[in-house]
Amino acid sequence: MSKSGLELTAAEWAIIHAVWDHEPCTAPDIQEILQHSKGWAYSTVKTLMDRMVAKGLLRPERIRNLILYRSVVTRNQAQAGEVLKTVRRAFNGAMTPMMQFLLDNGGVTEKGLNELEMIIKAKKQDLKGKRQETSGKRRMG
Repeated sequence: MSKSGLELTAAEWAIIHAVWDHEPCTAPDIQEILQHSKGWAYSTVKTLMDRMVAKGLLRPERIRNLILYRSVVTRNQAQAGEVLKTVRRAFNGAMTPMMQFLLDNGGVTEKGLNELEMIIKAKKQDLKGKRQETSGKRRMG
């Protein structure tokens, strides 16, 4: 599974969040953490974690009779996969309509807008620098 094409289920999200917050951890650790919010039995958590290992989301490490789990994917990789999936499904892959929707419906504050402006300006500078780098290489090569 490519890291950019991650698509986690709701149950996998619950588990991966718990793993990120407590890794390395055991399946009983995760079951105890999620018991109050999800009510899942140990067998459910263990099955889900085994599937996540098969999908390449978690990595088990056996130490004698103990299995410790670590995440293979970062928060950023998982979030990127989820956002890109949403953009594809809800906005036909177009970022601008998605951003417009979020600005219109997301309760953005003035502080948030200022932060977004700074991010956009920095991104423009980054792209401008890359274009100049590319055109300089073409002239030299």
